[in-house]
Amino acid sequence: MFSRLVFGVSLLGLVAACEVVPVDGSVASTSASVAPSTPQARSFAAVTARIEPVAERECRARTSGVNCDFHIVVDDRPNQPSNAYQFLDKNDRPIIAFTTALIREARNADEIAFVMGHEAAHHIEGHIARQQDNAIAGAVIFAGLATLSGATAAGVDEATQLGAQVGARSFSKDFELEADELGTVITHLAGYSPLLGAEFFSRIPDPGDRFLGTHPPNAARVQKVRDTVKRLK
Repeated sequence: MFSRLVFGVSLLGLVAACEVVPVDGSVASTSASVAPSTPQARSFAAVTARIEPVAERECRARTSGVNCDFHIVVDDRPNQPSNAYQFLDKNDRPIIAFTTALIREARNADEIAFVMGHEAAHHIEGHIARQQDNAIAGAVIFAGLATLSGATAAGVDEATQLGAQVGARSFSKDFELEADELGTVITHLAGYSPLLGAEFFSRIPDPGDRFLGTHPPNAARVQKVRDTVKRLK
């Protein structure tokens, strides 16, 4: 059972990326550019050129033994919703992906920069590994309780999966606020306005404060950005 547990939770950790809007959780195939040479594509390229070196510098300053060679790509699969996420490739290189819909819908470079800084912050803060650890701990606890209660093998497996989900989500809101804070710093250091960038929160659904929800309320995230900007000034 333990090998199955590790495999299942490892997959969960791989796609434990931050999402601007909820998607199905699959890891996207990616390409390196937006096909048409549009103003939005040029703006995205310009933001990438400024954010990437700042994010890598902050990563190296704040971590040890972590791959800080960010690769920022465009998820150009058709019909993908407005979304951005971060994950690790097979060589543990951090990938930040933007769907073309998000690039088109961003109102200014500051919004692209803030989202990019936020996604980079997830990697710098080690959120994928931390979420994976939480998922494993939750799975072990739930599986143990199910075993002690006399559950069948199928019942233990079900409890294991439920425990992994609960464990993975236990601190996800904290992770988002941590990424908002460090993302604000990265955005600011790259010369963009985090306050303007955070205005995209006003255009996405508010998740509220749901039990085991993955994202904190939008108002809490905006306040985190404002507090961080005050400290930076």
